[in-house]
Amino acid sequence: MEGSNKQSVDEPRQSSPAGLIIRQKEPTNLEMPFDKVDSYITPTELFYIRSHFPAPRIDVTDYQLRIKGAVRNPLALNYQELREMPSETRTATLECAGNSRVFLVPQVRGAQWELGAVGNAEWTGVPLRALLERAGLEDDACEVVLEGADRGTPAEEPIPPGPISYARSVPREKAIQPEVLIAYQMNGRHLSRDHGYPVRAIVPGHYGMASVKWLTRIQAVREPFQGYWQTSDYGYWDYLDGKPVRRALAEMKLKSVIARPRVYETLLPNRSYTVFGAAWAGETDVTEIAVSTDDGQTWAEAHFIDPARRHAWRRWKFDWLTPNQRGQYTLLARAKDANGTVQPDGHDPNFGTYVINHPLPIEVLVEDPSER
Repeated sequence: MEGSNKQSVDEPRQSSPAGLIIRQKEPTNLEMPFDKVDSYITPTELFYIRSHFPAPRIDVTDYQLRIKGAVRNPLALNYQELREMPSETRTATLECAGNSRVFLVPQVRGAQWELGAVGNAEWTGVPLRALLERAGLEDDACEVVLEGADRGTPAEEPIPPGPISYARSVPREKAIQPEVLIAYQMNGRHLSRDHGYPVRAIVPGHYGMASVKWLTRIQAVREPFQGYWQTSDYGYWDYLDGKPVRRALAEMKLKSVIARPRVYETLLPNRSYTVFGAAWAGETDVTEIAVSTDDGQTWAEAHFIDPARRHAWRRWKFDWLTPNQRGQYTLLARAKDANGTVQPDGHDPNFGTYVINHPLPIEVLVEDPSER
């Protein structure tokens, strides 16, 4: 990395009591130190936290989840009623759409996430499909809007005229898939407050902003949702008949990330070192992983530690004999999915400060400190 990137990763990193890196104190935005990735399931205390407003305090005894809009039988369920419905547990990777923003040159606005605004967890809850069936989803409903209890005024332009709730919509065809959950447990325990207690949405395969926390309302709509977090933010530029149009971010893009070695880590020359990382995709499986230790001039196959599992990451490793020649080396990882898609060479500017899924350079130093 160069320029602003080098400056960012060299700065002292503040940590929370659990070891998470503080990106913003209020509202709470915390990042997992990605070099700590060891287990397939990310421990809850190390799972990244992304908040747009202060976490609301919800009394579970008063909690209600309302399902309304383009449905025949509007519902209002309390927490106990939701818990009594048939549940499912699914493993899913969530990634913030701005993860790895620190790698963009020149530096851009927004939380300067490095590699760890991502995690893989087990989520337990009621399939959204079951709730929509119970409410009688109308045939002409095109999207399902998920709204949380968190509310406030965004700090960055464009600023809306007053406080707004956090809300995102999911296309109908995704909302009725069995993997989409209205979750009340994470890794076998109640959700923590920062992770959406008492109830949140989990939309596997989509960027994390779709998995609305502190969920209080589900509304089926007959027209595409045009809310702030659907258009002004978490959007990208596409083209229709040669003209730019704004679309909402949705499916996660194919990505692989090196967890170890860390950026600017010093390695001994002529030693065996295991390069370790993880790869994930949206609605398909990651099938191949390759690593370069010479800034992309040559590539070698790496090996997966985990089997392919839709919507969950696959950890991988690559055994590297470090060079005899002392100096700086740039490592890259590049994944391929079941559709034959390979990670792009660079960041697509149409995504603005989001979707940083090109191979990210991890620069390391090979030297023997005893020879200094």
